[in-house]
Amino acid sequence: MTTTTDTLSLDPNAALVVIDVQQGFEDSAFWGPRNNPDAEDNIAALMDAWQRSGRPVVLVRHDSVNPVSPLAAGAPGNAFKDFVEKRGADAALLITKTVNSAFYGTPDLQEWLTAAGIGQLVPVGIQTNMCVETTARMAGNLGHRVLLPLDATHTFDLAGPFGLHRTAEELATATAVSLHGGGFARVVTTAQLLAAVAE
Repeated sequence: MTTTTDTLSLDPNAALVVIDVQQGFEDSAFWGPRNNPDAEDNIAALMDAWQRSGRPVVLVRHDSVNPVSPLAAGAPGNAFKDFVEKRGADAALLITKTVNSAFYGTPDLQEWLTAAGIGQLVPVGIQTNMCVETTARMAGNLGHRVLLPLDATHTFDLAGPFGLHRTAEELATATAVSLHGGGFARVVTTAQLLAAVAE
């Protein structure tokens, strides 16, 4: 039976997709300033709640092909952060990828979701405006119902063309507006999801 909290409906087999929560993202010299210091605690709380409820957790790891990236395959930073590693033993699926979308990884996420009869995804992780957003957009395009807890993600400041620069918080806000306003996902909070799981 689907549970509902503040009109938030959570399927009994909704998949929590934990994206790129890897040790290499601790390298502030490489990535720069980040936002949302509570992201890891919120991700951990969701993983715990998902596993207690028997819902599936999918782990996604980015194996960067850039040899100087802290996330490069074989580098120490490629490993999951300890709290994910600790909770990941019972994960339903581990996907490795070299691009932004978890749908372009190995094994095939969409194939697994279809076989499992899963139609609702909850993407969390790093970076909000990169791999989390890309995965959420593709999930929406593929017809999945996506709930994105913005406070269970984080990102970093970023420079763009023509001298443009945006802070991590500005980028996260833009992701929330684009995904929610554009109909790709419903942006929610960790608290809302925890309440829905507890019902």
